[in-house]
Amino acid sequence: MKTYITGTGLYIPPYSISNEELVASFNQYVDNYNAQYASDIEAGEREALEKSSAEFIEKVSGIKSRYVMEKSGILDPEVMMPVIAERKLGEELSVMAEMGRDALLQALAEAGLEPNQLDGIIVACSNLPRAYPALAIEIQHAIGMIGGFAYDMNVACSAATFGIAQAVGTIKGGLGTRIAVVNVEITSAHLNWRNRDSHFIFGDVATASIVEQCETPKGYEILDSKLFTQYSINIKNEYGFMDRGEYYAAGRALYDDIKEPMTDKLFMQNGRKVFREVCPKVSEIISTHLQENNLPASEVKMMWLHQANINMINLILRSVVGKDADPAITPTVIDEFGNTSSASPVIVFHRYKDQLQSGDLGVMCSFGAGYSIGSVLLRKV
Repeated sequence: MKTYITGTGLYIPPYSISNEELVASFNQYVDNYNAQYASDIEAGEREALEKSSAEFIEKVSGIKSRYVMEKSGILDPEVMMPVIAERKLGEELSVMAEMGRDALLQALAEAGLEPNQLDGIIVACSNLPRAYPALAIEIQHAIGMIGGFAYDMNVACSAATFGIAQAVGTIKGGLGTRIAVVNVEITSAHLNWRNRDSHFIFGDVATASIVEQCETPKGYEILDSKLFTQYSINIKNEYGFMDRGEYYAAGRALYDDIKEPMTDKLFMQNGRKVFREVCPKVSEIISTHLQENNLPASEVKMMWLHQANINMINLILRSVVGKDADPAITPTVIDEFGNTSSASPVIVFHRYKDQLQSGDLGVMCSFGAGYSIGSVLLRKV
């Protein structure tokens, strides 16, 4: 029997931040900083910060807004981080488990399944709230799934495609016939909102996909997966991404000077190097993957790509399909959601999968820190 993606779900956070709102907050922070350190700046001991603009953000990234789990703290020039109160494990459901639960219940409903019909849950994402117990097991408990198994995995922005490949392997290995892959991201918590080059990149979200082995074809057949990793520190992030907001919400200062926090514990990226090094490799992986399955690029009707940057998406499209490729082949949601790390290609798939016809070929591809690249070939039933 073959494996299929039979249902997907999408949890959208309650708040949205436009570029204009973000820029107003950031520029106020810049004014405050430059005024506070005016004498140091004049003496050449410290560099003045540069303001941003909504036009700059959209030009370099394609982003117009992003969803977040908490908005007021991010937009406060004196705070500039999501202030999300800690939830006591065992007494209440964690924020990330709540997000993942809602996305998974949607995916189960679309697949026509009940929670206890699942054999396993894989939470695949960039940022996990703790070392253990696994977030996946908490979600398993939250949906009332009795029996089976659940575990977490992390391959940064490529976690969704790696998770789907792992789900297929789990099924082929005989450990179950129905596996859920859940991607939960509170990327707003790991982001340095004071960094002009990256403060606009990320948003929060959760997605879920049901991978099934079926006698009767339905949804999208998973034809093949291809995975690639290569060590690089051009994108990196340390543990403790939720600590700042939780400490602040509890009235405790995590750092001696909250206005200049320890940025080495936050998201860091050499964007220009990432663009130059990742785009060619992603194009190569997709092209090779198609060739290995005797599928011409001209047959690809849609590519659900990681929503990292609109310029990366456009370059990959032209490199794989051709310079005159129809932009509709790579639909985007980056303008609305920003970069949502592992969840982003699943959002695009969820939003646009019904536009293809029976027999149409599509490619889901993710890429990010590691470096890591995952490609999944799908054909609509």
